[in-house]
Amino acid sequence: MKWTSIIAIYGLFWVMAGFLVLPFGVRTNDETGTEKVEGQAESAPANFSARKIVIRATILSALMFGFFYANYFNEWITVADLDLTTYIGH
Repeated sequence: MKWTSIIAIYGLFWVMAGFLVLPFGVRTNDETGTEKVEGQAESAPANFSARKIVIRATILSALMFGFFYANYFNEWITVADLDLTTYIGH
């Protein structure tokens, strides 16, 4: 696998991991007991930390890419395994 492919695939995993970890640990002002700013949405986070999101997304994406890369070389799941027409019974 080329290094450019590695970077591109890791980037895709990182973005996906970012969206997956985004809601974890976020609390609203009602949950934290802090005062809201006028016009603030009820669901707006009171303790958003981009640093935590980046760290969690980086760790999760490294794990996901590690499994992907191991599967790429060990061929645990191949394209032939994903061919559903063999299971439908044509």
